[in-house]
Amino acid sequence: MELVARKLLTIVVESALESRLIGDLSHSGITGYTVTMAHGAGVRGQREGDLQGGNVKVECVLKPDVAETIFGLLHRDYFPHYACVAWLSDVSVARGENY
Repeated sequence: MELVARKLLTIVVESALESRLIGDLSHSGITGYTVTMAHGAGVRGQREGDLQGGNVKVECVLKPDVAETIFGLLHRDYFPHYACVAWLSDVSVARGENY
């Protein structure tokens, strides 16, 4: 079995933005994603009493060039305006043609 190098993009964002973010990611070239509910604390402390449902974690495996495009989108449209963090990890995947 041959493994292929890809990037794992993880985004934690307000759950109210899930549909918008997924639409933007799809238009940017992702081929799939996983969404899970998320909670925690960070440099701004822990968010409490969210009336809009807390946070979601969106994960996508993608090629490095698509990751760069998406980080540009996040930097422009999400980071300045919303509770949103993102990071990239190196991963090795089977069936690399799917990503």
